[in-house]
Order: sequence, then structure tokens, then C-alpha cells
Amino acid sequence: MTALRRRDLLAAGILTLALPRPARAAPVVRVLDARFASVVDPTARLETVYAGGRWCEGLCPAPHLGGLVFSDVKANRICILGDDGRARPFRDPSNNANGNTLDREGRLVTCEHRGRRVVRREPDGELTVLADSFAGRPLNAPNDAVLGPDGAIWFTDPVFGIRLPDEGVMAEPAQRARRVYRVAEPGRVEAMTDAADQPNGLAFAPDGRTLYLSDAGAALQPEGARTILAFPVGRGHRLGPKRPFAEVETGAPDGLAVDAQGRLYAACEDGVRVFDPDGTWLGRIATPRAAANLAFGGPDGRRLFVAAGSSIHAIDLTAAGARRAG
Repeated sequence: MTALRRRDLLAAGILTLALPRPARAAPVVRVLDARFASVVDPTARLETVYAGGRWCEGLCPAPHLGGLVFSDVKANRICILGDDGRARPFRDPSNNANGNTLDREGRLVTCEHRGRRVVRREPDGELTVLADSFAGRPLNAPNDAVLGPDGAIWFTDPVFGIRLPDEGVMAEPAQRARRVYRVAEPGRVEAMTDAADQPNGLAFAPDGRTLYLSDAGAALQPEGARTILAFPVGRGHRLGPKRPFAEVETGAPDGLAVDAQGRLYAACEDGVRVFDPDGTWLGRIATPRAAANLAFGGPDGRRLFVAAGSSIHAIDLTAAGARRAG
């Protein structure tokens, strides 16, 4: 081979290395345990179904209301995302609403930061106040709500809505602790636990015997808690001693959901982390931005919706969400 030929080939090789190569998208699904195969196909893709929000939260599938209910907390509105991909205002303004759930009659229950209350929307559109105070003092800023196995509404009351700009009205906490409360009927508010620094997302195991709770203290201070707690649920709906279920290394756990097999799904800074009921971290579904909330939906309950910043994403799973309590 002549020197000229060698130089030509060498130059061609250098040029090939210098040319930009098509970027390969990182896999959405990260498998950490073989049992994750029964949750989601490793090749499953994440679809963006909405991208017009400021801070999406409070996902709640409600076909009878027109689609997926969600709160755009910082935009101070609740919207419904239809099957056509269009979002229409449902409550605007919403009192900086955050968490949403359905009661056992299918009525929408909402946590309001600005109103510092939990309200229920009646069929005629009127709002019934379920909770706005405890022991004669205003609540902090109700954050997330879930229908309990007893048919009551359980909700968390951290201080995010009175401490973070654009999420409510800045104020001093009126409650000495940040608690989880239970409301069996309007105005009858029971304190269930104050074991978390900043109680955030919550979910019940399918059999109703365990309550999972995100302690998101790290969202306000770097050394704060970033733990998912588990509480046994006993007679009279009383909670037993807490135990650490899982901990994240960065950020703080937010919204929670469970599937029919009792696996726990947690919205975290790096996406959705999925845990076996025994506490093993099975795998992760990555999201472009930190995940804040999640909910199972779709005709067969196998479509997982995830709120992450200004967007809502969806991914089809092998597993199905747990049936609603109540």
C-alpha cells in the first residue's frame, strides 16, 4: 500500500470519528430486580400526553368527569385532560389546588393550598368543606388525599403551600405539627399521626392493612427527611408504629400509588421508583423532570400517568393499579 493510500485511509478514519453520530435515547426503564419484568416491559416507552402546565400535580382519573383530572398548582387551576389530548379548565381559579381523589360516590375531593382546606365537589358543582381546621386552628396547607379502606378521606397537611412562592399565600403555620388526618364526614377531622416532618404523598396497600406515607422534609431543608414510611392499620383505623420502608438519596419522595399486587410506586427526583411489598427496589421509570405525582388509569388500569413539572406523561404497564378502596 502506498504512503498516499495509507494517508487517505487514515484521514478518512479521523473524519469518520469526528462526524456527529445519532444520539441513542437512554432507556426509560431501569431494571434492578428480575421481578420488575412483571411490572413493565423493559422496552416500554414514555409518552408525553400534556405539556402546557406550570407545575402539574394531583392526578385523578375520572372518566365520568371527562378524563384525567389534574391540578396545575402554580397556575392556580384544575383541568381535565380528555382522550383527545386537550386540557380544559375545570376550576379556575382553584385556590392553588394540589391533591385530588374520588370519594366512594365518585365525587371529586381536592386539597387547597390557598384555602388551607379540603373540599368535595357535589354533583351540582357546589363545594362542601370537609376540613379547614383542627383543634380550633387553621390547617397548614393540605397537600394530598386518598380514599381510605374505611370509606373516609385521609389527607396530609405539610407547610409547602404556605412556604413556597406561587403555591399559595405565605403564612406562619397555625398547627404545631404536620399531620395526616382522617375525615369521615364534613367537619369531623381526626389526627392520625404526626410522625413525619413534612407528610406528602400517601397510599394504602390493597388489603388496607398498611398506610404508606412520603416524608418530604428534604424538599425544604437539605438535611430533612427523604423517606417513605409504612404504618400498620389496626382496629378503629388506628395507625401502629412507623417503620422506614424506603429512602431516596436525592430530592424527596412525593406522590404514591399501589398496584393490584401491592407494589408501591413513588414519584421521585429521578422518575418513578417501584418497590416490592417487602421493600426491595425493583426498578425505575425515568422521567425528563422530577416526578411529582402519579396515578393508574386507562380502560384496564394498566396505564400509569406521571406528572413531572410542566408535563404529564404516560406509560403502559404489565401490572394494573389496585382497585379503589371504599
